[in-house]
Amino acid sequence: MMRTLQQYLLFTLRSIIFWMLAFSFMIIIRYFGIFEEKGVNILPKYELPILDLLTFVGLSSIPFGIFYAAIEFLFDRYLAKNLALGVIIFSKTFIYLVTLIFLVTNVVEYTGYVLEVELYDGGDWWRTNKTFWSIVIYFIVASLVFSFIKIANEKFGRGVFIKMLLGKYRKPQEEKRIFMFLDLKASTTIAEELGHYTYSQLIQDCFYDLNTIVRKYDAEIYQYVGDEAVLSWKYARGIKKNRAVLLFFAFQEKIQSRKNHYQEKYDLIPEFKAGIHGGTLMVTEVGSVKKELAYHGDVINTTARIQSVCNTYNSNVLISEELLNDMNLPKNYTTKSIDDLLLKGKAKTINIYSITKEA
Repeated sequence: MMRTLQQYLLFTLRSIIFWMLAFSFMIIIRYFGIFEEKGVNILPKYELPILDLLTFVGLSSIPFGIFYAAIEFLFDRYLAKNLALGVIIFSKTFIYLVTLIFLVTNVVEYTGYVLEVELYDGGDWWRTNKTFWSIVIYFIVASLVFSFIKIANEKFGRGVFIKMLLGKYRKPQEEKRIFMFLDLKASTTIAEELGHYTYSQLIQDCFYDLNTIVRKYDAEIYQYVGDEAVLSWKYARGIKKNRAVLLFFAFQEKIQSRKNHYQEKYDLIPEFKAGIHGGTLMVTEVGSVKKELAYHGDVINTTARIQSVCNTYNSNVLISEELLNDMNLPKNYTTKSIDDLLLKGKAKTINIYSITKEA
């Protein structure tokens, strides 16, 4: 609950800053544009006080930013999964239109008060007012920009999108990261029993539950491959508070908290297995049609192969000794050395540990 509140407050702060900048930019363009329009003559006594206007718009953007963040967070967090995309778009559009009418009305009233003139006549002035509809179009464009930035940050990870814009990953860069390969146990058997449609719904439900906790543990979703999810952390961030390990058990607890839902809908409770490993590898941009970040190196291959032997050793989570030594797990977490394993395709052995959590 506390983490959700922190995420909302951070999102709200970003929303306020964005809309303060967006609306201020619009006012500046409109303000100086008026004096450049041919045939427009504003007497000195009616000259618009730009600093006062910007201050008023900036302050008005604060409640609007809070309101916008609340609507977006509410829909994304609680309604997006259960409502059709068309319903979501229509609902948001209606809410924002009403809010804009109220906001622009107040701005117009303030401007008219400052200029001591009547700038509109009647409460339905906005229906045929071209300036108002230009503001609506501007809002739609700005909202799309905000959504684009939000989606890009979610896809590439915190701060990565800006680095991509600056071209940091045009050439391969070396990074130290932790990876977790998370896979559904007995997936082939489950898929045969449920059928491909219901099985797809199961995977969708599981990964939706996973997404509710990844931010709490500062994880990044690198990719989804069938019934497998690949998560990643910067090395120091994954080590801190043992996030790279605790996430797995938090995911197990999340599924258990919804076991009645899974039992009633799918007649089973899904179980996952995970392999965790970390080290230095290369990261770079790949592709031109569907550009994305790709990680290259032995760390990826080793993590995948650690996860592949979970069933062999009847363990839900396996971790490399090298990574485990950098962590300080709580006392209720028990580790057990599996053995020195010669993983397929590797010349050197790697020691693997299992991790269990006491109730």
